[in-house]
Amino acid sequence: MALGRRTAVTSRARRAPQTVAGEAQEGTRNWRTLREGGSIHRVQQQQRGWSRRGMMVNSLSLCYHNKLILAPMVRVGTLPMRLLALDYGADIVYCEELIDLKMLQCKRVVNEVLSTVDFVAPDDRVVFRTCQRERSKVVFQMGTSDAEQALAVARLVENDVAGIDINMGCPKEYSTKGGMGAALLSDPDKIEKILSTLVKGTSRPVTCKIRILPSLEDTLNLVKRIERTGIAAIAVHGRKREERPQHPVSCETIKAIAETLSIPVIANGGSHDHIQNYLDIEDFRQATAASSVMVARAAMWNPSIFLREGLRPLEEVTQKYIRYAVQYDNHYTNTKHCLCQMLREQLESPQGKLLHAAQSSREICEAFGLGAFYEETTRELDSRRAEVLARTPAELEEPAEDTSGVIKMAVKFDRRAYSPQITPKMCLLEWCRREKLAQPVYETVQRPLDRLFRSVVTVAEHKYQSTLWDKSKKLAEQAAAIVCLRSQGLPEGRLSEESLSLHKRKREAPDQDPGGPRAQEPAVPGELCKKPFVTLGSGDESPLEGW
Repeated sequence: MALGRRTAVTSRARRAPQTVAGEAQEGTRNWRTLREGGSIHRVQQQQRGWSRRGMMVNSLSLCYHNKLILAPMVRVGTLPMRLLALDYGADIVYCEELIDLKMLQCKRVVNEVLSTVDFVAPDDRVVFRTCQRERSKVVFQMGTSDAEQALAVARLVENDVAGIDINMGCPKEYSTKGGMGAALLSDPDKIEKILSTLVKGTSRPVTCKIRILPSLEDTLNLVKRIERTGIAAIAVHGRKREERPQHPVSCETIKAIAETLSIPVIANGGSHDHIQNYLDIEDFRQATAASSVMVARAAMWNPSIFLREGLRPLEEVTQKYIRYAVQYDNHYTNTKHCLCQMLREQLESPQGKLLHAAQSSREICEAFGLGAFYEETTRELDSRRAEVLARTPAELEEPAEDTSGVIKMAVKFDRRAYSPQITPKMCLLEWCRREKLAQPVYETVQRPLDRLFRSVVTVAEHKYQSTLWDKSKKLAEQAAAIVCLRSQGLPEGRLSEESLSLHKRKREAPDQDPGGPRAQEPAVPGELCKKPFVTLGSGDESPLEGW
């Protein structure tokens, strides 16, 4: 049967997966409060369905027959790209490979502002973000070499994804050095243990993605052993571990696998030689006799490859991608990386150069004519955040902090307004050294609901704080330093301070972030003001309060 939408049977296969009875009750949420390290997290407890025999059962079905699939791609398969691929016709989307040990450190956090579920690492980085829109279509791909760790991760995410996949094909060192990825291909016993443990222990269909072995016989023996574990499907990249995209994909080997197994075989690896447009996907499926096709780089270059009507203009695709990235608060570095993969030969164009220079989501939007959209969406998210805060119990709203005697201003640190060689923290540290004062001390708190930061800096026994919250600890510290410098009439390193001459001092760690904890060797202000600190009264009496 053809993969494309060429028959009535095919169109029926594209209907949304059916759910078992009782799935509607999955919306019921149990909440518990975790207090760790001074932070309070609102965490939704996992709920799983059980069969009469006490074994886990699937609450969502996921069919791997006759599907167009977005392949797992590191730094590409994040939420905006997955949603865009679904818009253009992908049936199933894989997230990028995520390592088991990293996921096991994460907390599951319901983000009511973005309407997402976030898995957040101890360093407050969102490792995996998903939403209801993709819940029945997203497959979580894991990097692992340990069956029990893999099962723990699967149980952590299973209520938020449609399937679990184990990466057994990645040849890159970051995956293989821990015995993961393609390294597993040389250890069939471990493969069998991992897959069998997952099949028995998780409520979602389990799959794996492999590369072919040096000989066809070894490859067929391996995939037959894998099939016996009870997995739902197997994806096959038709190249050997040491081969790269410029090497031809072995359609014959994939076809032999498909003819040997009874489970769906998903063909992968055709972007370089075979897949340039939608119709090519079906040709690749026929050449491999596979049940479905998984597309990687061709989809990375233009996700509308899944669209039956043909590729859409790159301008449309990039704008849709950016809108998703802003709406779901995607980190600008990831957004920038994905856009660079789409632009490719256009990176030397004026727009490409603007993208290359962009250092924030705002600047990316401005480069693509979406500045107004960014401002509007930011206001909407801020409004939504305020509404959520207003109805959040006081004990969960934010950590308690002593604000008595704190001098406050409503300021933010805008990188574009400052020299790249100097920051407010540098200026404040250098001033303290010249005045023989103790180094500034920063104390930062995080608001659990939206994970924003705010800092207080103590200098000469006085405290200074911005009333605004920032997206990172470093930005919050810079804002606190600005409050201190402005309250004392000191230069802060702004580009507009024409009289300020800054000279860069040789530093012990030249690649260190100037806002980081090692910022003890800053650039030296040449003509810093020597004005001593003003003796101030309590924060309640200060005329600067609320400025």
